[in-house]
This record gives sequence, structure tokens and C-alpha cells, in this order.
Amino acid sequence: MRIRTYAICLYIIMIYWISSHIPYMHSLFFPTLGAFSLLFISRPFEKAEVSKIAFGAVISSLVGSVFVYWNPGVLSLLLTLLIVLYLINKFKWNAPPILAVSLIPFFTQPSLLWVIPLSVCGSLLGLLLTLSAAAYVEKRFGSVSLLPKRAAKTESDSAM
Repeated sequence: MRIRTYAICLYIIMIYWISSHIPYMHSLFFPTLGAFSLLFISRPFEKAEVSKIAFGAVISSLVGSVFVYWNPGVLSLLLTLLIVLYLINKFKWNAPPILAVSLIPFFTQPSLLWVIPLSVCGSLLGLLLTLSAAAYVEKRFGSVSLLPKRAAKTESDSAM
């Protein structure tokens, strides 16, 4: 688990750096990327289930983007919430960050419809590739810690 944790931290730092230094890549970094990272390492998921959750996030960001593009008002927010909650329940996407991803277009309001869904797709694909590589390294080499463990020096209270 430690290798996956380090890999996710490095991945999020890399995505943040890319999004802050390359103007057209600004939307790659979003707060729920950390929530997806924690979700994916905290529970044992099958690859099919993780892929389904990532697909659900892309679909929900597309729904939010379409409604913001149509009209960035309260009615489109309500429709986005209702549709995404329906999709989460129908397809059993047991991942609360999916709803949060659908709201990204409402506070960023991109000029192009496809920017947020493509950014979410790219970020989550990178996350899944990072986790797959980290899982392979863990399987191959075992769980390696960057910080060495110290041996605890204990003394007995008995007189033997």
C-alpha cells in the first residue's frame, strides 16, 4: 500500500505542476482527483469496477458541461444533480466523487464544451495507469517503505 500512496502523491503533484505551468492544461487538476485517489487505494476494487467508476465520472462531467453550456443557471444545476444521481443509482457507481465532478463546470465555466470531460478523462486515465504501475511494483517487489523502520528497544520488568 505504501508504494501506491507515494505514487498517487507524486501523480497529483505532477498533475498540479502541469496544470499550473501549461495554460491550456489548467483544468487537469481538480480537487476531487484526490478523493478518487483515496477511494481507489482505500478499498479493494476489481479493475472493471474502477474503470466503471472512472467512466461514470467522465459521463457526469459531460452532463454537467452540457447543462452549463446550455444555461449556467439554477435549473441546469438541478437537472445535472437529478440526472447524475439517477445514473449513480442505476449503474451502482458507488463513488461520491462522481457527483462532485459533475459540478466542476458550474464553477469553472469553460468556454468550450469538451474541456472538462476531456480533462477528467485524462486525469483519471493517468491515475489508473499510475495505480496499475504501483500495484505491479508492489506485487513484484513487495511493499517498500522510503523511511526505514527503527527497532524498538524494550526492557523487561521481570527479574529473570
